[in-house]
Amino acid sequence: MKVILARDLRAASERVAEANRARFRQQGVLAVNVMGSPGAGKTALLEATLPRLHPRYGCTVVEGDIATARDGERIAALGVPVVQLNTGGACHLDPAMVARALEELPGGGRLLFVENVGNLVCPAEVDIGTDRTVVVFSVTEGPDKPEKYPLAFSKADAVVLSKVDLLPHLDLAREDFLKVLHRCAPAAAVFPLSTRTDEGIDAWCAWMEAQVATQHTDPPGEG
Repeated sequence: MKVILARDLRAASERVAEANRARFRQQGVLAVNVMGSPGAGKTALLEATLPRLHPRYGCTVVEGDIATARDGERIAALGVPVVQLNTGGACHLDPAMVARALEELPGGGRLLFVENVGNLVCPAEVDIGTDRTVVVFSVTEGPDKPEKYPLAFSKADAVVLSKVDLLPHLDLAREDFLKVLHRCAPAAAVFPLSTRTDEGIDAWCAWMEAQVATQHTDPPGEG
């Protein structure tokens, strides 16, 4: 009987992630892993972002979910190329899934969003080969979540604090969220944002554009 060790599987996964990263760099694509809890507003963020950035950068999207194609259909309605990945129960995407999805997307784009399966645990533990990590965190989740799920926030290049238009209806202050985010994700850019009112969308999109510009000026093999 052949025994396969977990460390061998992890090493194989890491090799595929590195291959994805090399592919993105070779093709001049900035790949962004979008993580967050179910209902945090990940797809809504993409719906607010893509109409602004797709005309300039030729965006593509990989949508990860356990079941249904609903999120992919929302992105497709914007006219943006999208592949829906259903994991069939797995709580996160893996680099092989992403590599398979890339085969179905058209080339030539400069910005790829990968919306991971909704939770704050498993997606943070698996490198899928993307260049940036963004965590979408809703005010309705409460300000204690960054301390309860520290890995996701510690890996974030940016945190989108979503649904801030709901704050007047909650017994919570924006400053409470910002304090804990600056403590748990000190290196991350933080964007309080509402896709209903467009508050914060300009600053978020400007940050994304700066990331694309940085990616395309990095020497090959870095970043």
